[in-house]
Amino acid sequence: MPHDLPLITMIVAGLGIAFLLGALASRLRISPLVGYLLAGVALGPATPGYVADAELANQLAEIGVILLMFGVGLHFSLKELLAVRAIAIPGAIFQMGIATALGVGLGLLLGWTIGASLIFGLALSVASTVVLLRALQERRLVTTDRGHIAVGWLIVEDLAMVLALVIIPAIAELGGGEANGESAGTLIGTLALTIGKVVAFVAIMLIAGRRIIPWLLHRIVHGGSRELFRLAVLAVALGVAFGASELFGVSFALGAFFAGMVLGESPLSQRAAQEILPLRDAFAVLFFVSVGMLFDPAIIIEQPLPVLATVAIIVFGKSAAAFAIVRLFGHPNRTALTISASLAQIGEFSFILAALGVSLMILPQEGQDLILAGAILSILINPLLFVLIGRKEPVDDVTTVPGVEPAGPRLTPTTLSGHAVVLGHGRVGQVIADELRAAGVALVVVDEDEDHLTLARAAGNETIFGNAVREDVLKAANIVGARWLFVAIPGAYEASDVVATARAANPALRILARAHADAEVDNLRAKGADTVIMGEREIALGLVAAALAGGGPAPDAPATPTSADNPTHMPASG
Repeated sequence: MPHDLPLITMIVAGLGIAFLLGALASRLRISPLVGYLLAGVALGPATPGYVADAELANQLAEIGVILLMFGVGLHFSLKELLAVRAIAIPGAIFQMGIATALGVGLGLLLGWTIGASLIFGLALSVASTVVLLRALQERRLVTTDRGHIAVGWLIVEDLAMVLALVIIPAIAELGGGEANGESAGTLIGTLALTIGKVVAFVAIMLIAGRRIIPWLLHRIVHGGSRELFRLAVLAVALGVAFGASELFGVSFALGAFFAGMVLGESPLSQRAAQEILPLRDAFAVLFFVSVGMLFDPAIIIEQPLPVLATVAIIVFGKSAAAFAIVRLFGHPNRTALTISASLAQIGEFSFILAALGVSLMILPQEGQDLILAGAILSILINPLLFVLIGRKEPVDDVTTVPGVEPAGPRLTPTTLSGHAVVLGHGRVGQVIADELRAAGVALVVVDEDEDHLTLARAAGNETIFGNAVREDVLKAANIVGARWLFVAIPGAYEASDVVATARAANPALRILARAHADAEVDNLRAKGADTVIMGEREIALGLVAAALAGGGPAPDAPATPTSADNPTHMPASG
C-alpha cells in the first residue's frame, strides 16, 4: 500500500477491512464490533503486513466520538439530564471508586508502585462513550429512563476524567516518575481553575449557546440549501467540541454533547440528527479499528492471569458496584442490569490515561498492555452481557391505556380486535392516529419514545411502549387479530423487519407503510406490505394534479385546499 498518502490509505484500509470482517462476523451471528476490532488488529504493528498510522486513526476515531455524543445530545434535554442527577452523580462516583480500588489492589499484587496502581485503577473505572452509546442505540434504549441514567452516568465519568488528567502529573513524584510533582497549593489552584473552566463552558452553552446555535441553523435552513444545513450541523458539532477542548479544557465528547443538547430544544433537532447519521456511523467504526490497532494478542498468552484479573474487574467488579447502587436507589432489576451491562467495558479515556501514565514513567508498559487487553476483551464480551440480560428479562416494556399509569414491567396484551395498529407516533403517525380515531376506528399506538406515547395517551389512544421488531410487542398489540397495520416509523430497514414479522403472523392483515426512496418501496413490498407511500412522490403527484385540475384560483380568491394539501389524503398505492 502507498505510504505517501497516509490519511487516505488509513481510511480506505480501515473501512475496507472493517467492512469485510464486520460482514463475516454478522454472517456468523456475532456482533460486527468483533469484526471492526479484528480489522484494527490486522492493521496494527502486532500483525505482519501494512501498518496503519495509529495517530491518524486516533484522530479519525475522535471525530466519531464527537458526532456520536452530538447525536445523543440532540435527544437529551437539560430537564432529562437534571432528572437523573440524583443517581448519576453518586452512582458514578461510587462505581468509579470501587473499580479504582480493585485496580489498585491488582497493581500492588503485580509489584507496581501506588502511583502506577492508581492510574491503572482509574483507567479501569471509566466506560467507553462509543461502546456504551452503541449498545443503547442498537437496543433502542437511549430515550428510555435506563438510557437517560446511563448517559448521565457517562457524563459524570467524563467530568471526573477531566479532573484526573489534571491530577495525574502531580502523582508522578508519588509514583517514582521523572516528572516534577506540584505542591499542594499549586494543585488546589489548578483543580479550582479546571472546575471553573468547566462551569464557565456549561454556563456559556446553556445561556448563550441555546440561543445562538438554534438561531444560526434556522437562518441556514430558511435559505433552502440542504448542503449548507448539513455543513452547518457538522461545523457546530466539531467546532464546539474543539473550542471546548482548547479554551476550557473540556473533553471533545462533553463539548459535543452540550452542543447537541442546546440544539435539541429546536424543532430542527431531528433533521440535524438525520444529517450526521451516516458520518457518525462511519467514524464510529474507525474508533473500534483504532482500538484494535493498539492490541498485541501475545499478552494473552504471556500473562493470562493478570489479563483475566483485569477483565474480571471491568466486567464483574464495575457491574456489581453499579448494580448495587442502582438497586439501592430503588430502581428495578431491569434498570440495574442495563446500567451494569452498559458500564462493563472501558475505552477511549482509559487509553488516554494509560498513555499519559507511561509518558510520565509512572505506569509500566505492562500496565498499558493490560489496559488494552482489558478494553478489547470487555468490548467483545459486552454484547453477550446484553444477551444474558435479555434472557433474564425477556419482556420489559409497558402497556398503558388512557388515563391509567403503567402498572409494571410486563407487557399486557390489548383486548382490541379488528383494530388498527399504528407503529410510530411522530408527525406522520400522529396524523394517522387522529384520522382513524375521528373515523371511529379502534387503534393501539406502538412506540419506543415516551414523549410520543405521552401525546398519544393524551389524545385518548391505547399505547404500548416497545420496539415492534420484537415479536412479543406485536403479540401484545394483537397483530393476529388486527385489521390494519400502519408502519409510520422513518427507518426503512426496521420497518421491513416489522412488516415481515407481521405478515407471517397475520396473512390477512392490511399493511400500509411509508418510504423515502424507490428501493425502500420495493423492499417493503417484497416483505409483505400491501401499500407503500413515498412522501416525495405523492407530494409531486399532488402538485401536478392540482395544477392540471383547473388552473388554480383567481388572483384575489383565497386558495382552496386540495388533496395534496390535506394530511388525510391517502392514495391507494405507493
